[in-house]
Amino acid sequence: MPEGRKIAFEASLAQLEALVTQLEEGDLSLEQSMAAFEQGMKLTRACRQALREAEQKVQLLMEKDGEPSAEPFAGDTVEEE
Repeated sequence: MPEGRKIAFEASLAQLEALVTQLEEGDLSLEQSMAAFEQGMKLTRACRQALREAEQKVQLLMEKDGEPSAEPFAGDTVEEE
């Protein structure tokens, strides 16, 4: 995820958490609650899209010659039986 995209994701997630907190507290009017819910749905869609893109990128990076490639991380040991 590019740096700007990461910042946007983190900011969207923080806004979403703040909206959830406001809604859970129950101090908003019905109109304010509906507006907060609508904004929360937009933020949720944006976060999901960013996560889907990140997942696709990880998948592409893990593929080798068109086949999934599982390679251990440095320091991981593979135990032989």
